[in-house]
Amino acid sequence: MKVSKPAAKSVRTSAKPLPAGTKAAAGPGLRQRKQQETRERLKRAAMALFLERGFEATTLDDIADAADMSRRSFFHYFASKEDVVAAWQEDAQAALVTEILARPADESMLTAAENAIATAIKRIDPTEAAAMSRLKRDNPALQARDQLKYEKLERALADGLAQRSGRKSDRLKARLVAMIATGAMRVGGESWLSEGTRDKPEAFVKRTFDAIRAILE
Repeated sequence: MKVSKPAAKSVRTSAKPLPAGTKAAAGPGLRQRKQQETRERLKRAAMALFLERGFEATTLDDIADAADMSRRSFFHYFASKEDVVAAWQEDAQAALVTEILARPADESMLTAAENAIATAIKRIDPTEAAAMSRLKRDNPALQARDQLKYEKLERALADGLAQRSGRKSDRLKARLVAMIATGAMRVGGESWLSEGTRDKPEAFVKRTFDAIRAILE
């Protein structure tokens, strides 16, 4: 008569195989993080070269070399140099919407937009922001993308403000405030550059919104 081995049986049956087609949770997360890190490395390398050499003078090979990867690998993440600049803008847009949603509930929409913009802009290097603005101003292809950026930003801000409110009746108000805030960013940014970037960006945000309130009163 053989002696049974319940402990061994327990070990064999305790770990159930994953269903067919199921992947381990850590796998996709790790791959996604690595892809994001590579994308960020490419973006940082490209932006540094744009600011150093200029947009037109920087080639795709230059960017790939600076990021320690092949030209072919670049196209796994971006379709063009313009897309790198657009990605930089989209990241700033996402950060701004996050700030909108985090504002206190007792703030008006306009105040929430102003404070969110002032908070988000503090995370941006003023020298880099000024250089990027000049880069876009001097390049026709980037100018066209910049106009599209403001259209997308306005929609994103309107969605964020409406979500923050949670009331369907406030959707029109959210769109109008988003339009005002986006215009404030565009006009305020242009004025900040024309005045030599002497003020801190967040101080210029306050001046711009103070002027808006004076007009609305």
